[in-house]
Amino acid sequence: MSRPLVAQINLSALRANLRKARERAPGTQVLAVVKADAYGHGLTRVLPALSEADGLALLELDAAIALRERHYARRVLLLEGFFTVDELPEIAARRLAVVVHHEEQVRMLETAQLARPIEVFVKINTGMNRLGFSTAAVHDIVERLSRTSSVAVLRLMTHLARADEEDGAHEQLERFEDACQGLPYPRSIANSAGVLRYAEVGGEYVRPGIMLYGSSPFPYDTADMLGLVPVMTLKSALVAIQDIKPNDSVGYGGTYTASRAHRVGVIACGYADGYPRHAPNGTPVLVCGKKVRTAGRVSMDMMTVDLSDAPEAVVGSPVVLWGEGLPVDDVAAAASTVGYQLLCAVSRRVRFLTTEIGRVDIEL
Repeated sequence: MSRPLVAQINLSALRANLRKARERAPGTQVLAVVKADAYGHGLTRVLPALSEADGLALLELDAAIALRERHYARRVLLLEGFFTVDELPEIAARRLAVVVHHEEQVRMLETAQLARPIEVFVKINTGMNRLGFSTAAVHDIVERLSRTSSVAVLRLMTHLARADEEDGAHEQLERFEDACQGLPYPRSIANSAGVLRYAEVGGEYVRPGIMLYGSSPFPYDTADMLGLVPVMTLKSALVAIQDIKPNDSVGYGGTYTASRAHRVGVIACGYADGYPRHAPNGTPVLVCGKKVRTAGRVSMDMMTVDLSDAPEAVVGSPVVLWGEGLPVDDVAAAASTVGYQLLCAVSRRVRFLTTEIGRVDIEL
């Protein structure tokens, strides 16, 4: 018998979330963000559910090449562009689009001799202060790239730093508009938060990421409120049960001490599987479909929960760590992190199961 821990990937939910993104951004091209191996879900695993996307966006050149080798023919955008001039011939041969965000990339394109020119998204720094050209430099950069033989077409893009806040995009949108004034190129602005909250963002391309996987980009609006369905459900089972007495402690360091007699369930899942070691006592878990709370420190291979609210639980009872019935965002909030990190951190030793659920309760 194999260990009961499994990450179930619901492709029907992913399709529904993609349709929700298209519904919220009508008339745009949707570039589904699949970086970090599709946010931990497995790029090749979820690819069939992204057939309605107009293209994909990621960081990793090897993953982009793998997409082409699987005969994926639509746009593939490298969100950090290229790092050395040696990558450009391969990028051109594979018909990949690139983000250009600093001067050295411009110089590499100006001197490169490519068999095929490439599509370039010029990234503008409007307040994130990570990647991108200053708003004052945009016209000069665009002019130089427009005269470069290795560039086929130009697009303009930015990344919204505070779209998860009320009115958090207004200042960045103003900066972007000022920087792009007079430039007749298509634009890409909205991430998941932008797609869901700011219909006025506009642009020809949107780049939804976390929403596709059924997690909310907002601190207070839940995925359910937004009409999103969890794609990954991390499931396991109870592998042991202990009866503990008042003042008994549980786990390494004795971080949980019982105030009363009760049962503790042991779950086959630990930090080596990607569950956060720093998750405190009280982090929610579903056992037999009922919400219980962690009790004791998460160890490498196991974790423990107070079974007081699931008295029917026995060895072998089903457990949901996050996903269907328990939003990953709830677990992340309890652990003082974000759903993105939990989804991306699921380790390779966890078995994945891909499913197609015929009926998905979502308003489209």
